[in-house]
Amino acid sequence: MEPENDAPLPEAPATEPAVDAALTASPAPEPAPKLDPLETRAVRWIFLGAQGLRAGWSIALFAILLFLCAAAAGFVFVQTHLLDPKNHSFSAQSSLFGEMTIFLGMLGAAALVALIERRKGNLLAFNLMGPRRVTHFFSGLAAGFLALSALVGAMAWGGWLQFGPVALTGAQIFKMGALWGCAFLLVGCVEEGMFRCYLQFTLTRGINFWWALGLIALICGDLLLRGKGNGIWGVYIIAALGLIPCLLLHLKKAESAGFWQAAWVTSTLFGFVHTGNNGENWIGIFAAAAIGFVFVVSIRVTGSAWWAIGCHAAWDWAETYFYGAIDSGNVAVGRQRAVERRHGRAGGELAGSGSDSGAAGGAGADLRAQEANCGGARVDGSGGWVDHLRWGQFLGVAGDPNWPRVSAGTGAASAELSCDYRCPCLTLIQNILWPYLQITL
Repeated sequence: MEPENDAPLPEAPATEPAVDAALTASPAPEPAPKLDPLETRAVRWIFLGAQGLRAGWSIALFAILLFLCAAAAGFVFVQTHLLDPKNHSFSAQSSLFGEMTIFLGMLGAAALVALIERRKGNLLAFNLMGPRRVTHFFSGLAAGFLALSALVGAMAWGGWLQFGPVALTGAQIFKMGALWGCAFLLVGCVEEGMFRCYLQFTLTRGINFWWALGLIALICGDLLLRGKGNGIWGVYIIAALGLIPCLLLHLKKAESAGFWQAAWVTSTLFGFVHTGNNGENWIGIFAAAAIGFVFVVSIRVTGSAWWAIGCHAAWDWAETYFYGAIDSGNVAVGRQRAVERRHGRAGGELAGSGSDSGAAGGAGADLRAQEANCGGARVDGSGGWVDHLRWGQFLGVAGDPNWPRVSAGTGAASAELSCDYRCPCLTLIQNILWPYLQITL
């Protein structure tokens, strides 16, 4: 008998290796992010943008801090008798500590704003971090002095300007030169620091064409409503000149649009603040705004505002102290030399029209007819009087009874000013063309 064979057991079906359940399990849905309350989001949107604190709030904060810090510095200077608020003379000491007050206020305000905004480099973040800063600063000093000297030389060569002997002697020359040098270095730091450093940097990151247009409209509207200020048409002209270029940059969505729109605003504002100067007309105000734009261009070219600071300081120093010209309608006490009475090349007096504005704001505006473009007699540092120059024979209008005349007394206070908005040909050349040529030096 054959043995009984057991039936083969059925084979178990092949199964795939077990897979980790943790890998095959569908991921659990992430919890929805918890949103901040609507009020919190609204406040954050109002105050913060893509680059941190919005530009408008930053400027408002800077203005408040500037006022507080400058008030504190001024209080200390007055209490220590370094600054006399009742002394309105244009002297080296009053200018030095007056500008020092604003400089310290600006320095403190900018440092605090940079700290709040977490700016890398703190103060240097505001258009002061470019390459070769020392080189650009000293080249600016040289450019400012040489540019002013070239203008003075050209006017003296043409017979429209003449300087008297040196008014200071011995150590006084170096002492007053150093004091005025420090004062005008602070002037350059303050004006360039506010307009070309802080405002230009801050507006560039947070402005567009419509905001720029609104700010320009506010500036012009203020002048229109108040109807005050000297040479307000200079502000209107520079504002109008920037309209079309900034609009085209906006329509083309150019990457540099913000920079040039900020330049439009800061240059117009720079002209606006100079309308409070004595003896200004529209030529001087336009020239102030134009040189402000030139300084903005220098930032674009050099990468920082150091060239502008040096040029601004050297121009003012050479104008006010070294050559003894009028600066924004003011005659410095303790300048190196004074302007003397002179006559035209043909033996007669020259007639004048224009303004007594300073080159600090006008790139030659004060020297365009020197001591009496729009105001005649001016007092030098020793109390003598300087007669006005006349341009009438040069322009062929000396016999015109409508041409402005200036009666000269024995002091600046006794000068009877008669100003006309018609401008001499040479004045136009100096104040419209010169700012654009200066950047090429």
